[in-house]
Amino acid sequence: MTQSRPLAMKLSDDQCYQIVHARDARYDGQLYVGVRSTGIYCRPVCPAIRPRPGNCRFFASAALAEHCGFRPCLRCRPELAPGLAPMDGTRRLARALVDRIHGGALEEAGLDALANEFHLSSRQVRRVIMAEFGVSPLAIARTRRLLLAKQLLTDSDLRLVDVAFASGFASVRQFNRVFRKTYGLTPSNLRRSRAFPAEEGIPLRLGFRPPLAWEALTMFLVSRSDGHTQGLVDGHYVRTLRVGGATGWLAARPVADNVLQVRLSSSLLHCLPALQQPLRQLFDLDADPRGIVRCLEGDEQLAPLVRQTPGLRLPGTLDGFELALRAILGQQISVKAATTVFRRIVERFGEPMDTPFPGLDRLSPTAERIAGLSQQDLLDCGLTRRRADTVLALARAAADDSLRLTASADREKTRQQLLALPGIGPWTTEYIAMRALGDPDAFPGSDLGLLRGTGVDKPAELEKRSQQWRPWRAYVACHVWHGLGQGG
Repeated sequence: MTQSRPLAMKLSDDQCYQIVHARDARYDGQLYVGVRSTGIYCRPVCPAIRPRPGNCRFFASAALAEHCGFRPCLRCRPELAPGLAPMDGTRRLARALVDRIHGGALEEAGLDALANEFHLSSRQVRRVIMAEFGVSPLAIARTRRLLLAKQLLTDSDLRLVDVAFASGFASVRQFNRVFRKTYGLTPSNLRRSRAFPAEEGIPLRLGFRPPLAWEALTMFLVSRSDGHTQGLVDGHYVRTLRVGGATGWLAARPVADNVLQVRLSSSLLHCLPALQQPLRQLFDLDADPRGIVRCLEGDEQLAPLVRQTPGLRLPGTLDGFELALRAILGQQISVKAATTVFRRIVERFGEPMDTPFPGLDRLSPTAERIAGLSQQDLLDCGLTRRRADTVLALARAAADDSLRLTASADREKTRQQLLALPGIGPWTTEYIAMRALGDPDAFPGSDLGLLRGTGVDKPAELEKRSQQWRPWRAYVACHVWHGLGQGG
């Protein structure tokens, strides 16, 4: 491995180029590409024309690229990448602050509360964000509010007052004033002559790069359904969900080649800012399926599977604890047995709720609820003592927030935390990394289905072979499982 290659990722130059060609944002901050012909280095998400493979050098950090004589790109601005090295600490902090602002933090509690959350002063928050993004925290929040309001005005029949408050404005008067000043027209002018469908719920439109293998994705998501929290209804994927203190439901289906229509219950109206990115992660809408196919179809064994299901996505989750709980229950037992045990847990400890969809009538139990149970409570659901102890250890770690099972969590740190819990090994850890952490290179190489589907006898042998599939090994797992008729 050369000095310029990302050591932490252990990828070849060809594999690094696949990331650049796909412009995959999940590797932003972990990989930089230097272009020999221009002397400039870029992030993998740079919108400039892609360089030729022979002109590229790859680096693990911006510092290393500059040490080797490359200048930063003025279009993608490497200084804004969510870096991993110590020198990028301020950038990571700024990104984390902005993510919280996009989630509605300023509307929930204000700038001082956000600063306290990060152990900073409000002045430090303003300085960090201004240095990285060139605008104030309030300007970022205002833009986020306006864009969400514009979508709701265009795609829903919500009252203007509901649009204003759902988008985070303090009053209708403020909403009208800011909207008119920014866009040159009133909210009423924008909405005029719009016709809306008579479907229940608040609509959100989420764009994606086609193709999207919707049937395969939704079948994966419900493959271990407990019959109460998620399902398929007339082509819609439906599920219950909890966002902070609010509960509700969603229904989603594609309505165009590049648009996914999501309807949310009115009880989640004020959670819309916090839900947009998790929904994208749930359905893997930020992936570039064509770029992934280009990488995988070169393998003679994989090529038929990849061509059979174009647009296959990496199914995520809206509840990392629920996903991890299901993974633990699936250890060393059949899918049918694991589903039965999970259904008992949901029926006994999940919260009942009403939805317009038959059978969709409960919420999955929270980590706090499970953490408060006794071992006997879980034994009564059909768990072994060892598995019950694992579930309780996971629930306690998630409940006290020492273990974060979200796409924004540090992947390697979370892997180590999971492996440190009793009863959790590499298979469970990698499966959780695939779906809860959204790691496109996670790979549960000891999975019996993957061994059978690839014709490999031993996990060590499969791990060795899988190196040629990086950085998309999680997609390989999904294609193999799909080819076997499994849901993971």
